[in-house]
Amino acid sequence: MKKITTNTPRLKQLFDTKLKADLQKKLQLDNIMEVPSLQKIVVSSGVGKKKDDKKYLETVKNTLEKITGQATTERLAKKSIATFKIRKGQGGAIGYMATLRNDKMYEFLDRLVNIALPHTRDFHGVPLKAFDKQGNYNLGIKEQTIFQEISFEDAQVLHGLEVALVIKNGSPEKSKALLEAFGVPFEKALKGEGE
Repeated sequence: MKKITTNTPRLKQLFDTKLKADLQKKLQLDNIMEVPSLQKIVVSSGVGKKKDDKKYLETVKNTLEKITGQATTERLAKKSIATFKIRKGQGGAIGYMATLRNDKMYEFLDRLVNIALPHTRDFHGVPLKAFDKQGNYNLGIKEQTIFQEISFEDAQVLHGLEVALVIKNGSPEKSKALLEAFGVPFEKALKGEGE
């Protein structure tokens, strides 16, 4: 069995010591290497029509850095979008993103599931239909204020963000089992739906 140090994030330790074996049994997988696992988490936010507002850009950049605990990278336009007055290759950021791996990824997921999501107003669970064919999960968050790292000053300018959970060996069913094991609260299906 893998030796775990005291600095290991709680969810990573739980996955390595218990969840991996439980998932192998639950999903009836022959090999432990087939068990789905979290590969990375990408937290991003686009600025859309506010791409020329320097205060807004600075707020988005700073809040993403506070939420993720690491520096962000600028996202530049890959194609032209007339609605947002964006041209391909145009200078300036149209969004920011941070990619979390290893310990930071597990720490962020723990804070998201156990602190931020329960802090959401009128929260009934995360949507079940947000998986892609490879089993990756994308979660849209309307306001950055659900994170405890955000101060009152940071909340003056509201913006949303996207959290993409990239899962190795995933399919929608396997990935859902993995995320449920981590404690992700999925919305309950309405009565009559799927019965």
